[in-house]
Amino acid sequence: MASETVENYLKAIYALCEESPAGEATMTRLAASLGVTTGTATSMVKKLNAGKLARYHRYGGVTLTDKGRRTALDVLRRHRLIETFLVEALRLDWAEVHEEAERLEHAVSSRLLDAIDTFLGHPATDPHGDPIPSRSGQLPRAGSLPLAGLAAGTSAVVSRIGNQDKAFLGFVAAHGLRPGSTLRVLASDPAAQSMQVESRGCEPVWIAFPVAARIFAEPAPSPSPQASTTVKRRQPPVR
Repeated sequence: MASETVENYLKAIYALCEESPAGEATMTRLAASLGVTTGTATSMVKKLNAGKLARYHRYGGVTLTDKGRRTALDVLRRHRLIETFLVEALRLDWAEVHEEAERLEHAVSSRLLDAIDTFLGHPATDPHGDPIPSRSGQLPRAGSLPLAGLAAGTSAVVSRIGNQDKAFLGFVAAHGLRPGSTLRVLASDPAAQSMQVESRGCEPVWIAFPVAARIFAEPAPSPSPQASTTVKRRQPPVR
């Protein structure tokens, strides 16, 4: 088995298991994620099972063994550190670095990766808000929620973008929805499956729930009592 192919499969299985409520990747979704046929994916998964990197149950889903999970997290660390380096050091567009990182993640050495990590100041997340695994394979759990689950009137801070598609990232950037941006949900219409949000400095925009489900956010911090008092003192008297 070519190491690059193994790493791609393990990374895809890990991501699908994290997204699945059942904690496992289906063969259909795995094949779609990698752009191969279901038969090809099944054949490869059987090899991963034989190599004790994954657990495969016929007519069931796929999960990773501890060894497979460590390998997947190592690939994710490489990928996300490379993306961060390309954006912060080389100033490449955040919508274009995913494909470059896909190529480089299989070639970079541990020594070079550690040097990149040190150069960047040991970042906790990549440009898209995804957490970067530590050298020991630790990955903090995200506490953010999909934007689609927020009620009207809620203020939140964008924490992560769950879609690396170039067009999607361009849309997000154009409407001020990058990680770290503060937004407010102006309206939510379950019947139309859409919601209206406004980011600081940008015009309000309606987005569909499936789109909002790929944007993750955390509740915006409440202003301190002192800050609230200061704001009140600046208010003109009501006449």
